[in-house]
Amino acid sequence: MMNEKGLLHCRVVVGKHVNHSSRKQMERQTKAYIYAGVTILFWSTVATAFKIGLRYLDYLHLLFFSAFFSLLILVMIAAFQGKLGQIRTFGVRQFLQSALLGVLNPFLYYVFIFKAYSLLPAQVAQPLNMIWPIVLVFLSVPLLKQKVSVRSYAALFISFAGVYLISSQGKPLAFHVDSPAGIILALGSSLIWSSFWIYNVKDKRDEVVKLVLNFFFALLYISAAILLIEGFHRPPVEGVLACMYIGTFEMGLGFYFWLRALQLTRSADSISNLVYLAPFGSLVLIHLIVGETIYWTTLLGLILIVGGIIYHKLR
Repeated sequence: MMNEKGLLHCRVVVGKHVNHSSRKQMERQTKAYIYAGVTILFWSTVATAFKIGLRYLDYLHLLFFSAFFSLLILVMIAAFQGKLGQIRTFGVRQFLQSALLGVLNPFLYYVFIFKAYSLLPAQVAQPLNMIWPIVLVFLSVPLLKQKVSVRSYAALFISFAGVYLISSQGKPLAFHVDSPAGIILALGSSLIWSSFWIYNVKDKRDEVVKLVLNFFFALLYISAAILLIEGFHRPPVEGVLACMYIGTFEMGLGFYFWLRALQLTRSADSISNLVYLAPFGSLVLIHLIVGETIYWTTLLGLILIVGGIIYHKLR
């Protein structure tokens, strides 16, 4: 039998192991919050960057140059991590997956988003994209064979009440929408984003490598669209700077930091709930930098959208 001295030694060893494990978990969670916080800071600024970029470039050129800079960032990250060599191991099936996912994101998703921003005030286009978590739930029914609860329908109703208020642009009783096409595009972007993440989660390849290939194929699609519609033209310096910012912080580092946060956190919900801070910070910048007067319906509508999403997550 173990004497008291031996038992005490075992307790000390186990205690040290538990404390070391707890410290590592806390360090990982702290890093997750740092990555998430930086990402939210990036995403709070991009609505403003979109509107500034659209002053100098049309939506397709804005997307092309932004995606180009984002691809450079992602390639450098993948090279630094020693992951670029994985691409040589992929077969035809994997490249086809990337080609199809690249159609959804970044190609169609940002075509819809940038065109919506060119038609709508930033304070309207930005929060309408926020309904994607609710859209994701309903897309999961046909695509993932999941069931929809009564709570999901209630959350959808709450969020779409917010959509209506935002779309009214300060005139909720007028029953008039200034740009129906812009509203449809902004809401459609949520459908595309949700579809992308459902199909992306089924693809078990490394996330950074997948993003590199997605952006590579998307650049081909964007180039073809520009050549077919209008042809390339030389961008002004201000437009290039806006694209560098969008490609680096919204697309490249934004995607990577968010993925790192999700990888490090012990609970995805603790991280994903933080993203709803971004649109509120964005409204402040839209007012201060873009110069838009924020409608009361925008703020109330955004609260309803976020409230609907959080209500759906409650257990």
